[in-house]
Amino acid sequence: MPRFTSFVFAATAVFCLAAAFQSTQSDAAVYSPEPSLSADDVVPVEDSMHEFMEYVFQPAYLRLKQSMATAPADNKGWKAIKADSLTLAESCNLLYGRKPAEHGDDWVRHATASREQGAMLYKAAKEKNFESATAAWKTMLDRCNSCHKQFEDGKHILTP
Repeated sequence: MPRFTSFVFAATAVFCLAAAFQSTQSDAAVYSPEPSLSADDVVPVEDSMHEFMEYVFQPAYLRLKQSMATAPADNKGWKAIKADSLTLAESCNLLYGRKPAEHGDDWVRHATASREQGAMLYKAAKEKNFESATAAWKTMLDRCNSCHKQFEDGKHILTP
């Protein structure tokens, strides 16, 4: 009888594993991403530019403002600057998909200029060069503020 019980137990285990494997295979087919998305398929989640800026850009800006107040004392400080500067630079790419109907070319120029300075800040932080990082930080804020002046009537001016 013990041999029969072991056989039933083993058969049940094999059956359960096979069923679980089959279940994960069918779930993967159900949740697979779209095979070919184009730029036209990219749709903003948040329509409000104010909300978008507040929740995408502002947190990294506020952390960087604190991080850039003095030269980092250690790798942890540099890592914080690298993370937030990369976040801001890459987030500028999201602005291209939010180009307004009026003055869209200016919008793109502002987004590009801000992204480029964010990239310079990221590069300087990777090199642990606080002087270059500070210059890029201030220039990036000037680029952001140029956009705010044109598109927000001078509201939301950023300071280092």
